[in-house]
Amino acid sequence: MLVIGLTGGIGSGKTQASDWFATQNIGIIDADILARQVVEKDSPALQQIINTFGEWLIQTDGSLNRKALRNYIFTYPDALTTLQNITHPAIRELAKQQITQVTTAYCILVVPLLLEGGENGLKSLCQRVLVIDTDENNQIQRASQRDGQTIEQIQAIMNHQLSREQRLQQADDVVVNNGTVAELYTQLAVLHQHYLSLATQD
Repeated sequence: MLVIGLTGGIGSGKTQASDWFATQNIGIIDADILARQVVEKDSPALQQIINTFGEWLIQTDGSLNRKALRNYIFTYPDALTTLQNITHPAIRELAKQQITQVTTAYCILVVPLLLEGGENGLKSLCQRVLVIDTDENNQIQRASQRDGQTIEQIQAIMNHQLSREQRLQQADDVVVNNGTVAELYTQLAVLHQHYLSLATQD
């Protein structure tokens, strides 16, 4: 199975791109969804989080209080590594499982921090890396419109991600998303044909 890792900075247009591939009947596996699934109520990963950080992160219905965990990690950045050591192996296993179930010509694995994940991350499951790239002004404008976040909050998220230059250095394919949605789709259509031909050689 040809697996394309799709990534990009905040506000780059990753969702627009993956939604387009979905309209072409290509299997989409979204790491953000996997990350939510592995910490569902009564899951082994959630139990590990409770054992590590404490019961205070659990809501009355037994589910994880994501906002409280986000705030905690923002206050104590070292806690992020601890959390990732719990969740990443579970996310990776679930991704591998879902890849084996894909029946389309190839699949897209959408991972916002694909290139930040290191050797144990999800990049090793991908044959190619597709980066959706846009300039910083676009990132800030789109993310603030979409999420209602302040420029400072968006900047803080960007500081935790690789720089554009670092991301582009690791890309096999790059789509520049500085223009219209139609221009984005035109570039994706070319790549789609390329991936279909690569998939038949697999």
